[in-house]
Amino acid sequence: MNRARPAVAAPIAVAGLALVAACGTNPYATSGAVQPVVLGAQQQPASAVPAGSTAQLISSTVDGLGTVLADAEGHTLYRYAKDTAEPSKATCAGPCAMTWPPLVSDAPVVAAGVGSGLVGLVTRPDGRKQVTVAGWPVYRYAKDTGPGIALGRAAGADWAAIAPTGEKAGTEPPTLGTTQIDGLGPVLTDTGGHTLYLFTKDGKDSGKSTCDAACAQKWPPLPAEGRTTVADGIAPGLVGRIRRPDGTSQVTVGGWPVYRYAADTGPGVASGHGMGGTWYALEPNGCKADPARRPAVQQAVATSSGGY
Repeated sequence: MNRARPAVAAPIAVAGLALVAACGTNPYATSGAVQPVVLGAQQQPASAVPAGSTAQLISSTVDGLGTVLADAEGHTLYRYAKDTAEPSKATCAGPCAMTWPPLVSDAPVVAAGVGSGLVGLVTRPDGRKQVTVAGWPVYRYAKDTGPGIALGRAAGADWAAIAPTGEKAGTEPPTLGTTQIDGLGPVLTDTGGHTLYLFTKDGKDSGKSTCDAACAQKWPPLPAEGRTTVADGIAPGLVGRIRRPDGTSQVTVGGWPVYRYAADTGPGVASGHGMGGTWYALEPNGCKADPARRPAVQQAVATSSGGY
């Protein structure tokens, strides 16, 4: 991946950005990226933890979020905006706790990758002890299917994966790079080297994203926090941000909201290009990659159809 430098993103909701290179011309190329490491294996829901058990915390890496806290089996942990950290208070109960099982513990928590002084316990409305990090009660998401999965990040503005500091994960400034894909050409990539896409139904310079809920789980938006770092060969003036329907921010390039494709298996993969006739890899000049082209080893996958 090319060496990156910080660039100040455009203000929230401003998507009208002047292109500095014409679509169809793209002289950029780059190297590959490092594959993130995911820890752990599956665990039963925290609401079913046997009496007398001890909860464990570990750090893990999730694509698009960076370092997050996970339970002993690698499942991503979350914090809830309607809870409080000072003083610690858990408000997710009843049906909420079925969707977001609290991480409970009947003994002092075993923690690795997080400061012991940040870890504590708070009494829940049902009398159980729930693990806290920097005062925030922590939860799992029932729809996360295994370690390294973080579908809860698209479940609403009140929920966020929790970092080892207790802050919201994924708040590190995003990084934009480029890579060359055989049969497709140069494309934009995220911090982990994964191909980035545009959705034609959003509309260029519309200032909004139309991909949310189930769509955003399949096509995770690239979050915009702080200053976006861009690689050499990407004009900083192309980069902006918008406010999504759930209140979070999303990176835009060339006026297009930017996404990843959850089914891409790693760096250098662009199986989402041409999906449904609406999803296309983004070139470093902020234009969609040629719809007639396909990655050399992924032609059959990329021609799949569907609404999103």
